[in-house]
Amino acid sequence: MSPVPTVLVPSLLGSPRLYAEQIPALWRFGPVTVASHYHDQSMAAIAERIVSAAPPRFALAGLSMGGYVAFEIMRQAGHRVTRLALLNTAARSDTPEQTRRRRDQISRTRAGLFGEVVGDLYRLWVRDAIRDNGALRQVIHQMADDTGPEAFIRQQTAIMNRPDSRGDLAAIECPTLVMAGACDEITTPDQAAEMADRIPGARLVVVPDCGHLSTLEQPAAVTRTLVSWLSQ
Repeated sequence: MSPVPTVLVPSLLGSPRLYAEQIPALWRFGPVTVASHYHDQSMAAIAERIVSAAPPRFALAGLSMGGYVAFEIMRQAGHRVTRLALLNTAARSDTPEQTRRRRDQISRTRAGLFGEVVGDLYRLWVRDAIRDNGALRQVIHQMADDTGPEAFIRQQTAIMNRPDSRGDLAAIECPTLVMAGACDEITTPDQAAEMADRIPGARLVVVPDCGHLSTLEQPAAVTRTLVSWLSQ
């Protein structure tokens, strides 16, 4: 098999730590890049920056915000993407309530309450049964430190203004994996099924006992699934 370069796009507040358990297994297939989404405040600009630095042909995976970026990459350069993995994400744009919550988080961050915002997000992202996991909490706070408040504001601005991508799903032609956490209350299994139903030939995987950050909560299961995806 020829080497398969892979581009991984992190979540909101995500850094390379988000994929730390998956990278060694994916690296066996070819070079692995964790894309930066820190520097721009629109999905179009984030995607353009990633595409400009990406190999001519590459497999693409994104988790949550990373999935929103992946949809924009598919619009800009879908012909260069050999495989697509959409993890814990959704094709719909924000609801008014989601936008209000993001604006509140931006206001609190500007008021110097970034740490408090990160704590709130941790409680949203992680399922109840493991919310007291100190190691998991530490990783998420480390990723927030990696990101910083200014980049967080740019990311939230891009997310709030992203388009609805449902109309683009039927045009995706590459092998596509759609993954959801069974306990994810942010990007639910129903939203994952909606995407898988609209993408020709997509494979839907729902990870048991898993919330929003599947690569951290169930790393072994996610790694096995991504290895299978790259092996297609």
